[in-house]
Amino acid sequence: MKEKTSEKILEYIKKKGQASGNELTHHFNITSRAIRKQLSSMLEEGLIYKIGRPPKVFYLLAEDKIKKEKNTVDEKTKKVIDDNFLNITPSGERQEGFEGFISWCLKRKDPLEKTAKEYIETLKKYKPYKKDGLINGMYKLKGTFPDTSVNKLFYLDFYSIERFGKTKLGQLLLYAKQSQNRGLIKELVDQIRPQIAELIKKYKIDAVGFIPPTVKREIQLMRELERQLHLTTPKISLVKVKTPVIVPQKTLNKLEDRIENAKRTIVVDEIKKFKTILLIDDALGSGATINETAKKIK
Repeated sequence: MKEKTSEKILEYIKKKGQASGNELTHHFNITSRAIRKQLSSMLEEGLIYKIGRPPKVFYLLAEDKIKKEKNTVDEKTKKVIDDNFLNITPSGERQEGFEGFISWCLKRKDPLEKTAKEYIETLKKYKPYKKDGLINGMYKLKGTFPDTSVNKLFYLDFYSIERFGKTKLGQLLLYAKQSQNRGLIKELVDQIRPQIAELIKKYKIDAVGFIPPTVKREIQLMRELERQLHLTTPKISLVKVKTPVIVPQKTLNKLEDRIENAKRTIVVDEIKKFKTILLIDDALGSGATINETAKKIK
């Protein structure tokens, strides 16, 4: 019933161009409270938007606003947003590229042109940290661990950026891991495979190690990464020790606790010695796990 009424309201607004709450109440012969509830829901979903102030408030179709605002954003900006923007909604819908960005702006009631410019400027702030598609993480690691056991550390991307939240890679990582979605994992692997191949070639990597997961899941992201990357480079065996109570790193606030966790639960089950090893982890917090694992390998 609710969907049917909302569809009628949308059709009416489309036909008239705009409509007030009173007009809709009289036209559909239902209570003003019911109309307000419908309009509130449609505003929340980004189907309509409103202009004016009480008592003269009018509702218009969001798609009409989109058509107008689309033309205010230049093609170069659209291309950057197309390449970088991804949002997964609370209901699990993908909002991707420029079209997804529009939906995101409508939901937040943000002006498209202004927000698009701010998004581009935010991306530009992070660009200097990237070189050849990678972010050098050694500055942060050395700031945390002066005597680090890692020689080089790279991030593929930032997990999130201010105001706009998780990056495209951050969204893929979060939901590939949480939903155990093999399709998302494959998409993630396809994005990171070229950089990993380049690192192996550039630094003459002779072995690869995948940091084992802590939380038990039916589909383990790190196991899937290992399987789907199809690396021919030898792999070293890293084992996560089972403990009576599983304590994920992200639940620990103190650095010393994170170090102890990594030190006592990661085992390098490898006899053969390698010269240059690439350790792969899905996300990096304090760096305790990577650093302690590297220390054990050395």
